[in-house]
Amino acid sequence: MVTATRPTDAEVRRWRRHLADERSEAAIYRDLAQRRTGEERDILLALAAAESRHEQHWLRLLGDQVGKPVRSGIRTRLLGFLARHFGSLFILALVQRAESRSTYDVDVDATATMAADERIHEEVVRALAAQGRNRLSGSFRAAVFGANDGLVSNLALVLGISASGVPNHTVLVTGLAGLLAGALSMGAGEFVSVRSQRELLEASAPNPQADSAVPALDVDANELALVYRARGMSPEEADAHAADVLRTYASITPARPAGGGDEHAAVGTAFGAAVSSFCSFASGALIPVLPYLGGLQGRAALAVAATLVGIALLSTGVIVGLLSGGPPLRRALRQLLIGFGAAGITYLLGLLFGTAAG
Repeated sequence: MVTATRPTDAEVRRWRRHLADERSEAAIYRDLAQRRTGEERDILLALAAAESRHEQHWLRLLGDQVGKPVRSGIRTRLLGFLARHFGSLFILALVQRAESRSTYDVDVDATATMAADERIHEEVVRALAAQGRNRLSGSFRAAVFGANDGLVSNLALVLGISASGVPNHTVLVTGLAGLLAGALSMGAGEFVSVRSQRELLEASAPNPQADSAVPALDVDANELALVYRARGMSPEEADAHAADVLRTYASITPARPAGGGDEHAAVGTAFGAAVSSFCSFASGALIPVLPYLGGLQGRAALAVAATLVGIALLSTGVIVGLLSGGPPLRRALRQLLIGFGAAGITYLLGLLFGTAAG
């Protein structure tokens, strides 16, 4: 008779950790579902049920060695806390990233089905977060761009002016002037940019009133085929498709969002982008000026300004990374290197002009 091999202590610890993670992830999806309604709620509950199935796998392997409940990893516990108290797009982005880090595809004790489930879960959460990302992307792009521009441009301005040897009062006034001028410029630029983009998209969208002309078209002349040819179909494909439309009086335009939704939501609104850009630039540009407002001077003021801006750049990089599903640390370091690179060049130029003037 063949006796089952008793698992090693290391295997038991790993299985218990997987069990704890599956229980926590199921709880996260249930907590998120409580803040949703309709189809989205059903999808989140289905994900929770899938995690519960994975939980049963580890329970079967552990048998009578389940032991006391093991705490899940710190990332999973943090996600659970955030899901219970917030349940926003930010949490969905974090959950998406957590699903992408699944190790089941290399874990010999996890089934191929479980590994496939985790990959699909990542795509499901990505799709759930997509609508929120689309709504956020226009204003979020303006906010991130504005904050980084304010941080980098005003730090560079303050460093360059300070390096030239001018009095502390001049540096402060210059920094405040840069804040106001840059924020107004960014706000106005974003308004014009987004407004122009939306007008171009709206001009390219099919006219919804074209439907009413379909029943009155001359079937023999078949003007409708020209519409499809203009959209890129071959003459044969256009004729066949137009014939089908004429037979059924179907719409020649894409379905419009239900409830009067905004099909250009990803672009954002011009006013929203302008306000977001103005406020974010101003808040970013204020940070390099804070040491001078506090009365610091010389190298001490420069060091504090650079430190504060560095922290802010790292923070915005982490936020962008989390919401986009990318690596937060890499995004943060990229923001920091670009910002400090630009500011460093300006500081060197300030030293050069200060020396030349002296």
